[in-house]
Amino acid sequence: MSGWLDLEEVTGGYGSSQVLFGVSFSVDPGEVVTLMGRNGMGKTTTVRSIHGDLGMFTKEDVVIALSNSGESNEVVTILPLLKRKGVTLISITSKPKSALASSADVSLVTPIEREACPLNLAPTSSTTAQLVLGDAIATALLEARGFSAEDFAFSHPGGALGRRLLLKVSDLMHSGDEVPYVSPNTPIQEALPKQLESLHHKFHHLMD
Repeated sequence: MSGWLDLEEVTGGYGSSQVLFGVSFSVDPGEVVTLMGRNGMGKTTTVRSIHGDLGMFTKEDVVIALSNSGESNEVVTILPLLKRKGVTLISITSKPKSALASSADVSLVTPIEREACPLNLAPTSSTTAQLVLGDAIATALLEARGFSAEDFAFSHPGGALGRRLLLKVSDLMHSGDEVPYVSPNTPIQEALPKQLESLHHKFHHLMD
């Protein structure tokens, strides 16, 4: 791996409680990686396991930190470092007076009356509100940067949009020596294998 941040076989936990089991991933500039575990386990342990690499932040970076309470330990712990590095911090939280919101250069508040969870405990409404705000920010950035469908296709060439915008007739059309020729008197049992052979070569050409 050779990304902006690389983790290989990271194992960690608290006392006898094992939380991370050989976690490996690579993060390139501009990418977002989400680590999900049972009951949210793994976030704090991962941050503490790699905190030495947080020194790679520069004043050119922008961090968008999400926390419903704005007091999550894994987020609050790194706030002083981000401030010392001069990193621009944008917070998304439901608590405008929280530690995260108070430390942020830009604080975006997503207030909710209660969670959709019947017990008003599990993050449901709060996570949905943050997702909606995140989508709104992403859409605004797309327009501000003039990001086109073609740009999206080149970033996701394997998806349906990428195929629709990037795949040309010439990618599928047979031409020249690729066109299977047979005489009008060729038996069908001989013509079909020749056609199939041509398709086989075209398929491998596309895969290359």
